[in-house]
Amino acid sequence: MTIILGLESSCDETAAALVSADGRILAHRLATQEEAHRPYGGVVPEIAARAHVEMLTPLVAEALADAKMTLADVDVIAATAGPGLIGGVMVGLVTGKALAHAAGKPLIAVNHLEGHALSPRLADPTLQFPYLLLLVSGGHCQLLHVKGPGAYVRLATTIDDAAGEAFDKTAKLLGLGYPGGPQVEKAAALGDPKSVPLPRPLIHTDEPHFSFAGLKSAVMRAVQSGQHRTQDIAASFQQAVIDCLVDRTRRALGRSEGVTALVVAGGVAANNAVRAALESLAADHGLPFVAPPLWLCTDNAAMIAWAGAERFAVGLIDDLTFPARPRWPLDPAAEKARGAGVKA
Repeated sequence: MTIILGLESSCDETAAALVSADGRILAHRLATQEEAHRPYGGVVPEIAARAHVEMLTPLVAEALADAKMTLADVDVIAATAGPGLIGGVMVGLVTGKALAHAAGKPLIAVNHLEGHALSPRLADPTLQFPYLLLLVSGGHCQLLHVKGPGAYVRLATTIDDAAGEAFDKTAKLLGLGYPGGPQVEKAAALGDPKSVPLPRPLIHTDEPHFSFAGLKSAVMRAVQSGQHRTQDIAASFQQAVIDCLVDRTRRALGRSEGVTALVVAGGVAANNAVRAALESLAADHGLPFVAPPLWLCTDNAAMIAWAGAERFAVGLIDDLTFPARPRWPLDPAAEKARGAGVKA
């Protein structure tokens, strides 16, 4: 059975994992950097890169020890090669290259977004291609037809902010602390989602894409007005995001004949209210709903190892010259969205 060592270092989580080609997670080690970044209210790239340098090699050793293996027992090295904070990406990719070269193992340079995109198949082995994926995270908000490893058709993206970015900025405006997404969800559970009138950008339009910048600005005005409780703003904001995600995904489903399931992945997929709304949408269309467990939605190395396994199985292997990439679209042929610039 092929064993894949996965390395993740694209943002503020350092992780190493061992996963078998039949989907067993043999070991997973993760070091969070929340305390280091909390004083700044967000991720500081230089601090993140230094932490990856310090943490990654010990995590690899710990993961191998947990699985009672040595590097000689590993068949493939998979490392995130982008997109992400370039300093952190370089740490993980260079470490992966060094291990692959030293041990004579094949290297798989993994697109971090593909890690998220394929992670539902690690959680649910019955999930078959093609499926419609809502990939919703701190840096990205996309709808994709997932046809197989390396085969994606982008149907929609954000023309400004990603949903996770809007969650983080809303948390900062509300003084809820870092990391923002979980804090907003916690506050929203204590609020009235109908109490604060907030916009739903692009909802009910034929425009396929997402937009959250206007919603974020409306939250700022609601905070500055002093007329609303923090919990009510959080609940109203979360509901507005959900309404936008559901509306755009419903539109995509209407143009996605033949998909096997509606799938959600990425950090925002860990939000229980978001998951419940999308599950209801899938049921309305007679489709299974698949979402990874909460821990597999946020950045981790198991999904990188699994993406490596999926790519290795179809012969997608990279050489040691593969570059680290701060930007790396899953569908390079997709038309650039209005306003999205390099984020598209």
